[in-house]
Amino acid sequence: MSTSSAVKGTVLNFNLSPADIERRAETLVAEGKKVQDGVAAQTNPTFANVIVPLATRQNEQDADYSVVTFLQNVSTDKSIRDASMAAEEKLDAFEIESMMREDVYRAVRAVFDNKSEVASLGPEDRRLVEKMELVFRRHGLALDKDKREHLGKIRMRLSELAIKFSRNINEGDGRAVLTRDELEGLPSDFFEGRATEVVDGQEGFVVTTKYPDIIPVMRLAKREETRERMFVVEGQRCPENIPILQEAVALRLEAAQLLGYKTHAEFVLEENMAKAPTPVLDFENDLRSRLNVLADKEIEEIEALKKADKQAAGRPYTGLYGWDYRYYTNLVKERKHSINDEEVKQYFPVKEVTRSILDIYQNMLSLRFVKVDSPPVWHADVEMYEVWEATEETFVGHFYLDLFPREGKYNHAAVWPIRAGFDRPDGSREYPVAAMVANFPKPTMSAPALLTHDDATTLLHELGHVFHGICSVTKWALFHGTRTERDFVEAPSQMLENWSWEPSVLQKFAVHHQTGEPIPEALVKRLVAAKNEGAGLFNLRQLFFGLYDMAIHNTADGKVDVKGLYNELYEDIARFQNGSHDTWGIATIGHMMGGYDAGYYGYMWSQVFSADMYASRFVKDGVFNPQTGLDYRYEILRPGSSRDAMDSLIKFMGRKPNNRAFLKSIGLNDPSSN
Repeated sequence: MSTSSAVKGTVLNFNLSPADIERRAETLVAEGKKVQDGVAAQTNPTFANVIVPLATRQNEQDADYSVVTFLQNVSTDKSIRDASMAAEEKLDAFEIESMMREDVYRAVRAVFDNKSEVASLGPEDRRLVEKMELVFRRHGLALDKDKREHLGKIRMRLSELAIKFSRNINEGDGRAVLTRDELEGLPSDFFEGRATEVVDGQEGFVVTTKYPDIIPVMRLAKREETRERMFVVEGQRCPENIPILQEAVALRLEAAQLLGYKTHAEFVLEENMAKAPTPVLDFENDLRSRLNVLADKEIEEIEALKKADKQAAGRPYTGLYGWDYRYYTNLVKERKHSINDEEVKQYFPVKEVTRSILDIYQNMLSLRFVKVDSPPVWHADVEMYEVWEATEETFVGHFYLDLFPREGKYNHAAVWPIRAGFDRPDGSREYPVAAMVANFPKPTMSAPALLTHDDATTLLHELGHVFHGICSVTKWALFHGTRTERDFVEAPSQMLENWSWEPSVLQKFAVHHQTGEPIPEALVKRLVAAKNEGAGLFNLRQLFFGLYDMAIHNTADGKVDVKGLYNELYEDIARFQNGSHDTWGIATIGHMMGGYDAGYYGYMWSQVFSADMYASRFVKDGVFNPQTGLDYRYEILRPGSSRDAMDSLIKFMGRKPNNRAFLKSIGLNDPSSN
């Protein structure tokens, strides 16, 4: 990986004022309307004069739309964030209106019905026609005018609600002021540079609900009262999001039933690999029963530790609570495997780990990354990279890394596919751009930014999404990169998480931040041995989110209490109590309003594919086998959704996937399953 002072390819401008954002949104609407009017005016609709203009508009406007809506997640300037949100509302409203245009749909439908012309098209163009017609139909163009207009109003309202929900999370951090005694168990670097406040005459440290604050506290704070307090602070964030989600669930059901579906889940899953709610529920309930066997044993171990703590303190044991989960599962791991996060993170300095992981991706995918000096970015923390073919001077794309927390920034880790790659009408190519946003711990006065092993795994995962976008080569933006079936999209990134458990890989990127020595082999062995420690409870927690999602979205009568059901299912499925506190944890689960509605199951569903890909090719052929990496790039990443995900899996593995490797990967070895 090298450094350059010049930038190649078409570079995006993120330095926009609120007025710039507003003007760009207005331009996008005006240009889009012009294209649609032209399509609607066609008297002899063909692929060339109907489908191509509509798809070309998406190709060419994709990046501008992404930039103006992305800034709400990363800008430090509230006026820019507000302008970005307003632009998203305007653009989403226009897209909804566009999909309700009967005159445009008539032209699209005429092309779709011209079977001889469609049959003469290439595979991606033919798929484009079919997809475009389906999207219009799913927006109600087969309904009568009154129902269609009502559906449009529902979609508009859902868009407004989604933007408000996200904004509330980004700007609604919780906080507490805790003394050093209350934070007993936290390492010294947790306190370095941390803001302090005086409360009731006593100085305390400000602890927020951002990941680098709350996760260490929930994992390491010895005092139950401290963990309980932070559990409540997190669980009582964004109360205004509860009525938003409640309304959204009702509107989604109403929209689905207008279109002839029984439930919202039935509507969503039609386009996924699962196809219908029944396979999803069968998968989740079967896995739940299997995981409960593991969880029973894990609960016994955790209960024994907490009972001992209570006995030592002379206090009664009253059960296991949500604030006990991270603390006691971590304690079990420490005692059984001698794994201490403080020891481990000394070998995971952000700078070195990032560089080494990028080297792994370069070698695996036969690419070359060039870090850009003084890049045109939205914040000084952000790094920009060019991507080139490893063995030739062929440009591939750009990506950005924005890794540290700041005020007003998106709270979790995610990747935005800022621009899709596509073919221009003149035969030249526009190149893809992706941005990874995370909230890893910042450097302190005495040490560089250090990651936990979990953080390093997250970095591998999210970079997997980055390179899904960068390596995808499609003609049309509609099919580019991560725009695959929702229950497949996580599989490529989940597959790459396995590298964080490979001893040969760990010893390549884990080095002590002071000595530069690679991570000791003995520590690697302990880490790997502890991989599935707590797997039952961990995966039950994932299943809880998926089953909750289906419970609120696979109902035909809409009679669900989004807050009450969340707390009820948490205790029943995740197996920890909420206590007597009035909390509403669902209010900060952005997935429910961010495109994963009736789709959260996909995180575990796609692990079936990720585990099978890894075991059948990378374990078998060798994790550093260059041909396997190229096959992965060309058969899994490159096609995007220009073909079905199942076809890509079969091309890569030489067969249909099965669940054996998945069950084994989470500690449920059942060779008889298929």
